[in-house]
Amino acid sequence: MATIQNLILTLILFSNPVFSRFTDFTCIGFNKIGDNITLNGSAEIEKNGILRLTNQTNRLLGHAFYSSPVKFKDFVNGSVFSFSTSFAFATVPEFSHLGGHGFAFAISPSKDLKGALPSQYLGLLNANDMGNFSNHLFAVEFDTVQDFEFGDINDNHIGVDINSLESNASEPAAYYDFNSTKKNVTLKSGETIQAWIDYDSTTNVLNVTISPSSTKPRIPSLLYHVDLSPIFNDYMYVGFSASTGLLASSHYIFGWSFNMSGLAKTLDLSSLPSLPGRKKSHKILAIGVSSLATLALFFLIGVSVFLIRRIKNADVVEAWELEIGPHRFSYKELKRATKGFRESGLLGVGGFGRVYKGVLTKSKTQVAVKRISRESKQGVREFMSEIASIGRLRHRNLVQLQGWCRRRGDLLLVYDFMSNGSLDKFLFDERKIVLNWEQRFNIIKGVACGLLYLHEGWEQVVIHRDVKASNVLLDGELNGKLGDFGLARFYERGSNPSTTRVVGTLGYLAPEVSRTGKATASSDVFAFGALLLEVVCGRRPIEPKAVAEETVLVDWVWEAWRGGRVLAVVDQRLEGVFDENEVVMVVKLGLMCSNNVASARPSMRQVVKYLDGEVGLPEVVIPPLGNEGGKCGGDGKLDFVVDLYESSSIEDMSMYSVKRNEGTDTSFGLGSASVKTSPHPLLPDGEETR
Repeated sequence: MATIQNLILTLILFSNPVFSRFTDFTCIGFNKIGDNITLNGSAEIEKNGILRLTNQTNRLLGHAFYSSPVKFKDFVNGSVFSFSTSFAFATVPEFSHLGGHGFAFAISPSKDLKGALPSQYLGLLNANDMGNFSNHLFAVEFDTVQDFEFGDINDNHIGVDINSLESNASEPAAYYDFNSTKKNVTLKSGETIQAWIDYDSTTNVLNVTISPSSTKPRIPSLLYHVDLSPIFNDYMYVGFSASTGLLASSHYIFGWSFNMSGLAKTLDLSSLPSLPGRKKSHKILAIGVSSLATLALFFLIGVSVFLIRRIKNADVVEAWELEIGPHRFSYKELKRATKGFRESGLLGVGGFGRVYKGVLTKSKTQVAVKRISRESKQGVREFMSEIASIGRLRHRNLVQLQGWCRRRGDLLLVYDFMSNGSLDKFLFDERKIVLNWEQRFNIIKGVACGLLYLHEGWEQVVIHRDVKASNVLLDGELNGKLGDFGLARFYERGSNPSTTRVVGTLGYLAPEVSRTGKATASSDVFAFGALLLEVVCGRRPIEPKAVAEETVLVDWVWEAWRGGRVLAVVDQRLEGVFDENEVVMVVKLGLMCSNNVASARPSMRQVVKYLDGEVGLPEVVIPPLGNEGGKCGGDGKLDFVVDLYESSSIEDMSMYSVKRNEGTDTSFGLGSASVKTSPHPLLPDGEETR
């Protein structure tokens, strides 16, 4: 009986045009669409028939979905049907060339998209459901803001998004003409652009094509192989979603064609409604150019001179800058705070530029201002990396980024001022006071807590990639805080870290990173192990041979441990005043963290438990290195790099730094390493000096 009822229900569904597989419609403007479209948020149909998803209001979202669900899957075998759509759109930014954020063609199990957020989420998802398989969301985004959190390739691209705003595939916005020549398209130009999205279920190929004309190019702008069967439900809703952020754009759809039985109709752009005033403005421009050319020329010259004078000292504002969480300071404000970046307020000089002490005029708060030099290799991408997500990190053992500023070639970061500077100065600078053991142990525990927060306590996994003494800052009470996130990388939990360029500091750089190019939480633990030994011994992880016979600290400590002379490695400046049990525990933990085998190292959660005394350390310590020859990394390569600089002075020298370009070459050449100075810990030491 139940089988007969299911059969009858299936026949009813197939006979109902709403649930028919062969959904096919074309809208030349949206005046006559009636109840066939559902609008949410700011979306509305204007009098001339144009569908406007958002207006030029900040943090807005708009949805427009075909009201009836569309049958996308075969009931028998569960495969997805082929589908095709075309539509004409325009994005008109509030400010020229500053788009925010973009829109997407979406196929969703719901036309409400409840809980979705504007800004970088395009009105599709929110931070909590990013990447969830249960979303059953497919979208093709037309993005006008480069969001580094989602790994966007630029601020003018198309992308395929499945259950997430991290695109599975993306390409810069462009099309191929009939000569197969690639031509760029500016999505936020305000001009009408046509898009075609075609999915072939027999080959599992998705083609996305765009063009500023009524003719569909033969070569797609983006081609992506994907089986959508696991993504789609039997019935889904089709439509559009758009959003704005701190900068806004109006997103318009002029016409829309959708077909489940063949290719969607290509739209004739000349037959579609146009934006009010656009044609009129073209006529006015033509008249002005032809009859008032001389007057316009003088006018433009006058305006140019005026603008040049006005913007000479003005701050540069781009779209991505207004999407960043921390406070954006004006250049004038920071210049006043540092008294014109006076040399008397200089805290340090490094590879990325200079750090100045400043006092904010209004709040009287002391800050450290890192002014990145124009010649620095830390460009806008690295600058963004340090502020876009780092500004949202909150922990008592992390140096807080208060804000930032960009003015032409000047990039500036504003941090909490750490009155006692960096840990390395206390360990290696004879002019500094000597930290007693209690202070050192407290600093170690603080840094461990900060790293645990980065690895497990935040919404993403944060790999610092440059843990070392010069990046540990001390406040007025000598509490340790981890700073300098210029090399940090963010990963979703459970994801596999991607291969990237090898950056870091020799002596702190885990051996597997140089082989695989993948930085992990375990590689941070390796660096923390070097820091532990550094704090106990008062020696750098790698000392030039002119200073000490033992060039690699972990080798020297291991030999002392194996020979039962563990207390002999303790910093002589402590004059024998320390807790022996704590010292032995820290040395043992440092050797465990320094193991060449990543899987043999403890996690930061285990490290914190050891330091807090919640659990005891294992009785046996595995040799930290893979050989007995004292070669860090076990392959001899590190000694080659160190030997290059054995005659270098170590005064004010932070450490040897190495950087490798992306690729498979894991060798360390003369051009890939350099000795560098870092008088202040706010300066990223993972780059070369000039």
